[in-house]
Amino acid sequence: MTIEPLDPIPLSALQHWAYCPRQCALIHVEQVFAENLFTQRGQALHKRVDDPGFELRDGLRIERALPLFCDRLGLVGKADVVELLHDGTPYPVEYKHGSRHKRVDIAACDDLQLAGQALCLEEMFGKPVPEGALYYASSRRRRIVAINAELRAKTESTVAAVRQLLQSGEMPPPLNDDHCPACSLRHLCQPEALALTPKNAAVRHSLFEADD
Repeated sequence: MTIEPLDPIPLSALQHWAYCPRQCALIHVEQVFAENLFTQRGQALHKRVDDPGFELRDGLRIERALPLFCDRLGLVGKADVVELLHDGTPYPVEYKHGSRHKRVDIAACDDLQLAGQALCLEEMFGKPVPEGALYYASSRRRRIVAINAELRAKTESTVAAVRQLLQSGEMPPPLNDDHCPACSLRHLCQPEALALTPKNAAVRHSLFEADD
C-alpha cells in the first residue's frame, strides 16, 4: 500500500504555535505577517547565516542555511548553522536575537524549533542528535539544549497540533496575556477586543446585538 506524503509543515510553525496558537494560524493559515522591532532584529541577525555554504573551522565542517526535511513528520525548513562533529554527528545551532536569559516559557518555544531541526537531521544523516544549541545575539553566548525524550515527545505533539490547525483552518482565540505586547501581529489580532472575558462579551453584546 502506498503511503501518501504528509503536507509539509514549516519548522518555524512549531515555535509560532508554542508562543501562541492564534499567531501560528494568522501566519500559516491566513498568510499574514507584520514586522516590529523584534522581527527586524531577528531578520538582521539571520542575514549572517542565510547564505548557503560551508567552512572548515577547528577540524569541523560548518554548514550554513542547510535545507532540512523529515518525511516521517512532514517537516521542512532550514537550519541556521549545522556543525558536523568528527564522527559525522550533526549539531544544530539556531540563532536568536535577545539574551539567553529568557522567560522559561519563551525559551521553551525556541527549544521546540531546535528539537524539530534535530529530528530532521536524524532522518537526513542517519545518526542520533542528542544535543543542539541556541545562540543569543545580545548575550553572544550559547544555551545548550538536550534533545531528550520529553522534548522529543513535546515536539511531535506540537507537530500534530499544528497539522490539525492547518487542516481545520479554524482560528484559535487570542491569549490576551503578556505574550501579546511583543507580537508583531497584535494590531491584526486585536486580542483585547476579542478576548473571551465577561466584560468584553457584554461590550460585544451592546455593540452588535439588536435591541429587543
